[in-house]
Amino acid sequence: MATWKNLDTLASFDKLCSLKNHVDIAAALSGEEGGKRVADYSTPMAAGLNYNYAAKEVDETVLSALAQLADEAQLIDKFEELYNGAVINTGENRMVLHHLARRQLGNPVVVDGVDKREFYVAQQKKAADFANKVHAGEITNEAREKFTTVVQIGIGGSDLGPRALYIALENWAKANNTFKMEARFISNVDPDDAAAVLASVDLAHSLFIVVSKSGTTLETLTNEAFVKDALTKAGLNPSKHMLAVTSETSPLAKSEDYLTAIFMDDYIGGRYSSVSAVGGAILSLAFGPEVFAQLLDGAAAEDQLATNRDLMKNPDMLDALIGIYERNVQGYPSTAVLPYSQALSRFPAHLQQCDMESNGKTVNRFSEPVNYVTGPVIFGEPGTNGQHSFYQLLHQGSDIIPLQFIGFKKSQLGVDVDIENSTSQQKLCANVAAQIIAFACGKEDENLNKNFKGKRPSSIIIGDELTPASLGALLAHFENKIMFQGFVWNLNSFDQEGVQLGKVLAKRVLAHNTDGALKVFSDLLNI
Repeated sequence: MATWKNLDTLASFDKLCSLKNHVDIAAALSGEEGGKRVADYSTPMAAGLNYNYAAKEVDETVLSALAQLADEAQLIDKFEELYNGAVINTGENRMVLHHLARRQLGNPVVVDGVDKREFYVAQQKKAADFANKVHAGEITNEAREKFTTVVQIGIGGSDLGPRALYIALENWAKANNTFKMEARFISNVDPDDAAAVLASVDLAHSLFIVVSKSGTTLETLTNEAFVKDALTKAGLNPSKHMLAVTSETSPLAKSEDYLTAIFMDDYIGGRYSSVSAVGGAILSLAFGPEVFAQLLDGAAAEDQLATNRDLMKNPDMLDALIGIYERNVQGYPSTAVLPYSQALSRFPAHLQQCDMESNGKTVNRFSEPVNYVTGPVIFGEPGTNGQHSFYQLLHQGSDIIPLQFIGFKKSQLGVDVDIENSTSQQKLCANVAAQIIAFACGKEDENLNKNFKGKRPSSIIIGDELTPASLGALLAHFENKIMFQGFVWNLNSFDQEGVQLGKVLAKRVLAHNTDGALKVFSDLLNI
């Protein structure tokens, strides 16, 4: 059984700390040796992706120290315990089983006589069967007309991940003739969100998925009522247009208000739930169950790589440990995720939740304070848009912010034009290559306003094309990176107590049970 210790008690961490500012990446990337470094500092991922870390501030000495840290922190032992069903979520006394929704990595995990892998597969099949019947016209509206749009009602992990994955595959599906239904999302309790979505769809031909594990999520139930009201006013029966994704014990599970209920459980947290029925239902309806299955296969293949004890053959653990070096030794406060793919426009927002909700903590898994920094601030936008937004600060600001680029050699739609001897896709890729070198090497100028200090570290994940399989591998890579970092920091990365206090106070405001500053703020907002 693995031993859980704080990072600052590990001898290998002391060794790592002695290597602060050990590598000058501007020098390392110069000349012929720089070219060799780019070729050598790359680790294969699943689905044809590669993780290249040539522009990171590491060399063989730093990598050796990181491997020692991985061994002393027992990272692979802890991962094995996780996927074999140990109670890793200490805050809620739960197992952590999102990997099991993609593939059985280890031993059977049985809870109350139920094999959890079989449970997840059964729910995937239930979602697939429902989607196939909708596509075939076996499940229709009351006028016996086919549904053409599906709208997901959910918030947090029930929205950010599925929305990011849908946007990522929408054009691919259209180009590959697997696009079945348009998808929309309602998440914010702001009434303008629901009203705008409802105004943009044909209600008579729309399905609505209500996603709430507990069946009591305030924002989701409020938006569900909003949708039901709109359907009723349009002369439609809401129960013929709605299905639920919820737990078997939730009040939604056996309600006659839904065409069907597809189940999740307590062992897959919201921000990791895109591979469960939370993402499976809407993605199967939008693109077909086969496409969702390809995404799961890509994630499963990446998970398998994450079990490798050899750091140099484990891209997820390597990315995680380089991040530890940057955060806890180099002292960098943030990480920017910069996909040079418009299809990944909402992927940074999903990773923002996944990372910051998991590792944004100051106490360890035993609720004891830690004496070191933990999760960084995550932000990002697709390139090249971001270049015309916040790259000024990234290049010349007072903070050094590590960068995670993502790039693909081919576009999804395959529609392009050659202008001035290069296509748009070539221009996109030229920009990401140029940015890596510009950030790392900089440019000296006597005019300090035009001087670039460089020494801004980055990595890039490169693939041929963004497909369901490569998207699944990309998703699993970052989930596993976050998990490994939580292990190193000795955190419980799978609860989120930080989101609770605001909810409690909001309920007091709505019940008019306030005083002092809270009452005055409530009055200012006319509540």
